[in-house]
Amino acid sequence: MFIAMNRFRVKRGCEDAFEKVWLGRDSYLDRVPGFVEFHLLKGPEAEDHTLYSSHTTWQSKAAFEAWTKSDEFRAAHARAGNDATGPLYLEHPKFEGFEVRQTLIRKSAVA
Repeated sequence: MFIAMNRFRVKRGCEDAFEKVWLGRDSYLDRVPGFVEFHLLKGPEAEDHTLYSSHTTWQSKAAFEAWTKSDEFRAAHARAGNDATGPLYLEHPKFEGFEVRQTLIRKSAVA
């Protein structure tokens, strides 16, 4: 399994616009082989930004890399630098990729 994350330092006051872009887009992820799940995470606020992270889980690193070279990836990211919203970030998002070494899942409660 592989986890891909992008961290965004969103300018204070731009959080609603940032979320609107993300929540209103078609990600095309459900069409991509090897995709498992996606999360958009909102983190702590600092004086000049709010931290966000996009978090996708893939069956393998190869599946993730295939996604980044796909037409679906290009379509999903076509509005990433949308001029209509203006600059929402303090800096370019930071990518972090991780190969999973351990996963723990809560066991079902016994009735």
